[in-house]
Amino acid sequence: MLSVENLQVVDPDGRAVVDGVSFMVRAGEIVGVAGVQGNGQTELVDAITGLRAAASGKISVAGVDVTDDDPRERHVKGMAHIPEDRQRQGLVGALSVAENLVLTRYHDAEFRRGVTVDWGTAHDVAERLIGEYDIRTPSADVGVGTLSGGNQQKVIVARELSRDLKVSVASQPTRGVDVGSIEYIHSRIVEERDAGTAVLIVSTELDEVMALSDRLLVMYRGTIVADLDPKQVSAMDVGLYMAGSRPGGAA
Repeated sequence: MLSVENLQVVDPDGRAVVDGVSFMVRAGEIVGVAGVQGNGQTELVDAITGLRAAASGKISVAGVDVTDDDPRERHVKGMAHIPEDRQRQGLVGALSVAENLVLTRYHDAEFRRGVTVDWGTAHDVAERLIGEYDIRTPSADVGVGTLSGGNQQKVIVARELSRDLKVSVASQPTRGVDVGSIEYIHSRIVEERDAGTAVLIVSTELDEVMALSDRLLVMYRGTIVADLDPKQVSAMDVGLYMAGSRPGGAA
């Protein structure tokens, strides 16, 4: 469902921060990407979701090449993105909960009335999502920036997962949120997998990716150095791969 082939991403200095990465995620599968922060995971997600141009390689969703598509085009073709920084990339803090819940969908026919947004419909949808995703807020009209971190993250999860999807990309999906919200977000990600979506999770929390993933990739210095079954490998061995070593061998 998601195919990444020989992907290369370079930084402004011309250094390859993602170097020849290839993998696939099948429908109904969670693939986790583990690694120490700064080994190319952020750039990998940015390239997959259209926030950063790939220097070379190919990205496909359900067999359709999306390498040159912008984020909205990938969204329309069935890709969801839960970004690693909810404040900078996921939400507009000055806007209301309702506005943030339709932030990536306001242009859809459901929310259009001529050249304006049908805010009545948008508000009704927001109220439904607040209930379905257990978003603790006084109302849909309060500023999203007034919510707790966990509830802000639930707003993003509700917005991204409440539609028909082919691929869901979640980067650091529970960073900085409370235990209750972590459990809830994890359950929603698993439900999405069980509904047939291909799910890619990128996290520096090893326990998180090992618990959720059906298959685990390890990134080190911009490359995939291991493709593992998390049920058949120890956290210590994964940690060695993350540090650039191999279990029982030299670096």
